[in-house]
Amino acid sequence: MLMNELVLKKYDDHYVKLKHIFDRTIELIDSYHPDEIAIEAPFFGKNVQSMLKLGRAQGVAIAAGLSRQVPITEYAPKKIKMAVTGNGNASKEQVAGMLKNTLKLKSLPKNLDATDGLAAAVCHFYNSGKASVGKSYSGWSSFVKQNERRIK
Repeated sequence: MLMNELVLKKYDDHYVKLKHIFDRTIELIDSYHPDEIAIEAPFFGKNVQSMLKLGRAQGVAIAAGLSRQVPITEYAPKKIKMAVTGNGNASKEQVAGMLKNTLKLKSLPKNLDATDGLAAAVCHFYNSGKASVGKSYSGWSSFVKQNERRIK
């Protein structure tokens, strides 16, 4: 699995950073044609300037998805952590470790902020009703009866 981190530290102008986020999101959508986009919802923090910048970044990513008619679902940070680790107060290290184990990744990026998008995607998958972890069936007929839409 390829995980790319968009490094924007080299740009001083916040508007240029926003343009790069928008352009890269469009590139990803045009390359991979996702059916849906999951994003971490804005959260409340102590630093108002940081929250404003993060909200703008999320906004341009959402606008990029909407410009390509891709449905967007937002998840609260605690909901993402709960879905991935079972603990809504999990640390970034715990979330990253669980993602690594669950998805059988060989390594993780050094900057654990880069795993936030992947965690949102996993949360969305779990909440979409497509995951059937832990289900058991008494036999093939039971499986077929409970999964008719999956059988061709």
